[in-house]
Amino acid sequence: MAGVVLVFDFDKTIIECDSDDWVVEGFGVSELFTQLRPTFPLNTLMDFHHDNYQRFTLDAFSRLFFQDRMIMEVQSRGNSTADIAACLRQVPLHPRIVSVIKAAHASGCDLRLISDANVFFIETILKNHGLLDCFSEINTNPSYVDGEGRLRISPYHDFESSSHGCNICPPNMCKGLIMERVQASVSATGKKRFIYLGDGTADFCPGLKLGEDDFLMPRKNFPVWELICSNPKLIRANIHEWNDGEELGDVLSHLVNKISIEENYAVGVDQMVPVHCKFKTSSVPAHAAF
Repeated sequence: MAGVVLVFDFDKTIIECDSDDWVVEGFGVSELFTQLRPTFPLNTLMDFHHDNYQRFTLDAFSRLFFQDRMIMEVQSRGNSTADIAACLRQVPLHPRIVSVIKAAHASGCDLRLISDANVFFIETILKNHGLLDCFSEINTNPSYVDGEGRLRISPYHDFESSSHGCNICPPNMCKGLIMERVQASVSATGKKRFIYLGDGTADFCPGLKLGEDDFLMPRKNFPVWELICSNPKLIRANIHEWNDGEELGDVLSHLVNKISIEENYAVGVDQMVPVHCKFKTSSVPAHAAF
C-alpha cells in the first residue's frame, strides 16, 4: 500500500470535538471567550474576492488569535502546560477511527495530517491514543514556550510578511499549498493516489488539488460538504461522504482496499490473495484490519 497517501484534517475529523473548545470548556473559561470573541481583530488583512467564502474565512482567521489568547488566559489562572496536556489527554477518539488509522499505517499507507490547530494539541492527543507514530508528517500551527514559560501559538504561514494569496483559506494557513507540497514530495517515488478527509471550509482548498484517480472524503452536512455541493464541477476527485467515526472507518477501509485491488490488476497479478487475508499477516489484530 505504499502507493496510497492518506491526508487527514484533525478537529471534527480525527477527533469529534474542536480541540480549542475542549480546553476552553475544560478550564471553565467558555463564558469569558464568548464575551471576548467579538473583540478579536477579524478585519485585519481581509481582502476577499469571493464573498461566498468570507463568513467561513473570518471564523477560521479568528481561530489563531483565539488559540493564543485562550492559552494565555488559562495559564494566567495558574494552570501549567502540564495541566493543559492533562486536559487534552481526556479527548476521546472513536475506536473505529483508532483502528482504521493503525491498520492503514500497518499496511504501508503514508499518513499525513494538515490542520489549523497547533502542534502541542495534536501531538498530545495522538500520543495519548498511540497514534502519533502512525503519521509521517504533521502540518499545523507551531507552538513554543515564551520567555515567561508560557505556551504560545504562531501561524504556519507568516501572513504579516507575505500573503499566500488563497481566497478560501485563512491567512495563517493555506491547506491547498501544503497539499501541493506533499504531492510534489512523494511523486519522486512513483505514482501516488491520495485520499483526503476533512470537515471545514479550508478543507475545500486541498480537495481542489486532487486528481481524477484520488478520493475526497468530506464530512456530510459540514462546511466542506456544503461547498462541494455548491461547486461540484470544481472537484475532480471521487467524492465519498461520511457522517461519524464508524462510517469514516468503513468508507476509508473500503477505498484503501479498492485502490489495492486496482493496483494489483494494473501490474498484471494472475491470482490475487484476498486483501483481508493479506492484512491478517500484519501486527494489527484481524478484527481491526481493513
